[in-house]
Amino acid sequence: MSTLVVWDERLLRYDMGDHPLDPVRVELTMDLARRLGVLDRPGVTIEPAEPATDAMLETVHDPDYIAVVKAASTGRRIGIMGLGTTDNPTFVGMHDASALITGATRRAAEAVWTGASARAVSISGGLHHAMPDRASGFCVYNDPAVAIKRVLELGAQRVAYVDIDVHHGDGVQEVFWDDPRVLTVSLHESPRTLFPGTGFPDETGGPGAPGSAVNVALPPGTDDRAWLRAFHAVVPGVLRAFQPQLLFTQCGADTYRHDPLANLQLTVDGQRAAYLALRDLADEVADGKWVASGGGGYALVECVPRAWTHLMAVMTGEALDGATPTPAEWRDLAARRRPGAPVPQTMSDGGDAGYDAWVPGESPDAVDRTIMATRRAAYPFFGLDPHDPRD
Repeated sequence: MSTLVVWDERLLRYDMGDHPLDPVRVELTMDLARRLGVLDRPGVTIEPAEPATDAMLETVHDPDYIAVVKAASTGRRIGIMGLGTTDNPTFVGMHDASALITGATRRAAEAVWTGASARAVSISGGLHHAMPDRASGFCVYNDPAVAIKRVLELGAQRVAYVDIDVHHGDGVQEVFWDDPRVLTVSLHESPRTLFPGTGFPDETGGPGAPGSAVNVALPPGTDDRAWLRAFHAVVPGVLRAFQPQLLFTQCGADTYRHDPLANLQLTVDGQRAAYLALRDLADEVADGKWVASGGGGYALVECVPRAWTHLMAVMTGEALDGATPTPAEWRDLAARRRPGAPVPQTMSDGGDAGYDAWVPGESPDAVDRTIMATRRAAYPFFGLDPHDPRD
């Protein structure tokens, strides 16, 4: 199994300063993966990123918006198109840093589609909130959308995008809202309680692509078992019906139980189980063609490095045992980078990654009601029975 990792340290330049999206989370991820031998496995290739050109960015973003991003990147005070806000402060070099991340993710998708690599990961990517004409939610350019556009340019007719970030993948859904070639599936905390306020079950695609969007809006407090029940009750069914030629996954780690910006209750064990499920689905429905990006995640030491190291382990071969100790050298680096932050000793939280299969009508709790709402809204577009757990 060949896996491309698009990475070099220039990707750490996407740095908004004193801001939740701290690049230290990516630095610590790559250090942990390297020390645990994940990046040295047979078949793994590490390739430096190349920036997306304006023409590449314009497959998703308006030229006027790109021009404003460039102007803001020089240090000018800019307060339009979503820039200059608390969420999206401007910084010198912003365009170059954002274009580099976009180029990395685009290259990952291109490599998998052309067969140069079976799987590929752009761990610094996953900036799924950026809109064609504005920045949003810490995201300047929408690298997953640009990457999927590239695969479509190369001839793909069915691409599935599965987003497991705690926030709705609104930007990617917006870009492909009316494109029947792209299925967007997002599992996220309910828009009633969390940014961006979209991602309700009845958001199912535009007039030209009915059924192209599937949204699972989970209640605050959803834990590993409940999250996995919802995932398995919805995602395999729609992917099997859609039969994508490539699976793109946005793997934000902010579903974590101690994430400071959200309210789900997953452990790294539950997140690891999600990556294993995505791998199995990629093998089953997309001939193994799997591209993954990072995304959100604000427990910078406690969660993100472990979660994404698990992701890269699953993508490059055998999953890591949760009992694996974190290396002492990594713990020292984490303590230096984020003094006072909890530094985990192993790759597990002792979480429960099992789940009970969804069965309709059995004393439904809030998660079961969410499952049923999504299935009722989306499943008929795929010729599936919302009430039949076999679908």
